[in-house]
Amino acid sequence: MMRAGLNTLNVNIDSGLNGQNDTFVFWLIMNLLMLIKMKKIFLFLLIFTVIACSSGQSYTGYTSDENNLKQHVSKLASAEFGGRKTGEKGQKLAAAYLADYYLNLKLEAPAGHADYQQIIPLEFFNGKSKDSAENVVAFIKGSKYPDEVLVISSHYDHLGTKGEDIYFGADDDASGNAALMEIARLFQKAKMKGRHPDRSILFLHVSGEEIGLFGSKYYTSHPIFPLEKTIANLNVDMVGRIDDKHQNNPDYVYLIGSDKLSKDLHNLSEKVNKETVNLELDYTYNDEKDPNRYYYRSDHYNFAKNNIPVIFYFNGTHEDYHKPTDTADKINYEALAKRTNLIFYTAWEIVNRKEQIAVDDITQK
Repeated sequence: MMRAGLNTLNVNIDSGLNGQNDTFVFWLIMNLLMLIKMKKIFLFLLIFTVIACSSGQSYTGYTSDENNLKQHVSKLASAEFGGRKTGEKGQKLAAAYLADYYLNLKLEAPAGHADYQQIIPLEFFNGKSKDSAENVVAFIKGSKYPDEVLVISSHYDHLGTKGEDIYFGADDDASGNAALMEIARLFQKAKMKGRHPDRSILFLHVSGEEIGLFGSKYYTSHPIFPLEKTIANLNVDMVGRIDDKHQNNPDYVYLIGSDKLSKDLHNLSEKVNKETVNLELDYTYNDEKDPNRYYYRSDHYNFAKNNIPVIFYFNGTHEDYHKPTDTADKINYEALAKRTNLIFYTAWEIVNRKEQIAVDDITQK
C-alpha cells in the first residue's frame, strides 16, 4: 500500500514540473502530510503488535492437550500402580513415573533433591504408613523475582487395594496430577520460547493425603523454599468428572478458599476466568457453613494454616468417589482440559504480574 502511494507521487511530480506550480506545491504538501500520517499509523500498529505479543495476555496462546491428559490419567490410574497407597509399591512406582516425566521435560530439580523427590520418613506418618514415602518436586526459576515462589500441588496417593479390588483413583487424584504435568509442560514450552516466568514455580506432587494430608504437612514443616516467600498455593484435587448438579452444564469448577486470605487472589482468579475459559465458578463449598468442610480436607489447607493464599480446584463428588469404579474411562477429558487451562492461566498471571499477591490484613476482618 505504501509502495503504491510513492509510485503515484512520482507520477504526479513529473506532471507538476510542466507548469502548474501553485497547484502542485499545495498538492505535494498535502500528500507528504498524508504519507507522514500513514507512516505514524504504521509505526503505531507495529509498536502495538509488539506490546500485545509480549504482554501477560500472551498466555492464551498455550492450551492443554487432551491426549496428554488422558495418557497421564490412564497411566497413574492403571492396575500397574495398584491404587498408589502411601508407602506401598504402587505409590513408589507412581513417584518414579512423575520424576521421570520432569527429567524428560528438562525441568530443574530443586537443590538437594536431584532425583525430584522429597523423602518423608516412616516415623512422620504416626503408624499410618508401612514405609517411608515421597513428595515429587520440580521447579522453574523466575527471571525477575526468583525468591518468590508459587506452589501448584496435587496428591498422587490413593487407597490402594482391598481384597481383589484395586482403587484406581482416576479422578481422585490422577486427574489433578495430569493437570499439573500438563501445566508444567506449558510453562516449559513458554520458557523454551524465551518467555520465562517472572516468579518461580514449584510443582509439588504430595503423598499421604488420603491418610491425613501428611505430604503437604511434611512439605510445609520442611519447606524446600521459605514459606514467607511462598506467594500462593493452587491445589488441584479431583478435576476430571462432572457432578450431578452440573450434568447439564459441564463447563464449571468449584473454587474453595480463594477469598479466605486474599481478596487480591480471588479478584485475579475471577478476572482471568472471565477473560479466558469463562467457566462457571461455583463457590458452594466455599461457604463456612457447608457441612462437607472441604476447605479443611485437602492439601491447600496446610499452606493456608501458614497464612499463604490458596485456591482449591474441585469438581465435586460423584457415585465413584472412593470406590474401585473411579476409573480412567469415566474421566471427561474435555472438562479436564478446560480446567487445566484455567489453572495455567491463573498461575501465569500470578507469576508474571507486576505486584505480588497481597495477603489480607486479618486484623481488619
